Amino acid sequence: MQNFTSGLYISQDYYKSFQPNIINKEWLLNDMKLLSLLSKADRQLGRLDMYSEHIPDVDLFISMHVLKEATQSSKIEGTQTNIEEALLDKDDVTSEKKDDWEEVQNYISAMSKAIELLQEIPFSSRLIKETHKVLLQGVRGEHKQPGEFRKSQNWIGGASINDATFIPPEHTSINELMSDLEKFTHNQKFFFPDLLKIGVIHYQFETIHPFLDGNGRVGRLLITLYLVDKEILKKPILYLSDFFEKNKDLYYENLTRVRTQNDMKQWLKFFLVGIIETAKKGVETFDEILKLKQNSEFNIQTLGSRANNAQKILQYLLTRPVIDAKKVEEVAQVSNRTAYNLISDLEELGILEEITGSKRGKLYVFKKYLNLFE
Repeated sequence: MQNFTSGLYISQDYYKSFQPNIINKEWLLNDMKLLSLLSKADRQLGRLDMYSEHIPDVDLFISMHVLKEATQSSKIEGTQTNIEEALLDKDDVTSEKKDDWEEVQNYISAMSKAIELLQEIPFSSRLIKETHKVLLQGVRGEHKQPGEFRKSQNWIGGASINDATFIPPEHTSINELMSDLEKFTHNQKFFFPDLLKIGVIHYQFETIHPFLDGNGRVGRLLITLYLVDKEILKKPILYLSDFFEKNKDLYYENLTRVRTQNDMKQWLKFFLVGIIETAKKGVETFDEILKLKQNSEFNIQTLGSRANNAQKILQYLLTRPVIDAKKVEEVAQVSNRTAYNLISDLEELGILEEITGSKRGKLYVFKKYLNLFE
């Protein structure tokens, strides 16, 4: 990486766009600190992946991890929806929050669709476009060519292109650049460690900025998709948006540093630290989830004949920890009166907590579980 050059600025009438160099080439590693971080990141990901294999019903918890990723990734783009709000049904969302809520729901749908598509098609431009199409469907960016690479110039920051903080390459070069990115993804001629490869891919994707909208969210989503596609993770359980959001200034600063100072090594070090910290936190969260699940199941056994129905509600809460009486009726297949009795039992056990404070349309949350993701 010693001789790495990121690209050059090209004059386009009254502004300069950045034209990145190709990345599908041989990369040479000569930084021991980077290699040390890579080793740590591999070990932490291995531990996290092991958890996904040995935790019963791991898919129950993945939905909450995806929900957290959706809210944090959208938050980086300015969307103001927290996990609790994202769990609400559309009818329970206030009108001023509805647009933000829908963007978060689209992110969840886009991730699910992309994971599903990986069974049929490889990590590719086609996969990226399909994911983008779902992400922008019916929301504020729906008129910005969902599922299509842009056909005009875009920019980052600033009210107009004149005061933009960064201007990506012109649209005529996008197909060529994305083709190069795809070839780099699957290149087996030149060995390059996968965690460093997806770090480079994320940087390059954000630099190309191939869509008119949604580039940040798609770019962060690609990290998880790549790890699953390369079977580094068997389940989609690692999401970096929380780390990027908490270190937002450094995130953008390190991406910019690659373009302005050709410093790919610093970006990759930051990226690997993100993987290490996020994987460690993931293991801790799974530990806490298992303890909470076991304690809740133990407490539910004190309900005697009502324990079986309460157990059904707990299983539902592990995928979606906000519920109302109507949903309790549906999940446990009980009458309205029995549903309220179940809710009362679960409140007494400290599993459910009422959050609306209203006489009608009450909503209840599994707060202890939700807190593990906030």
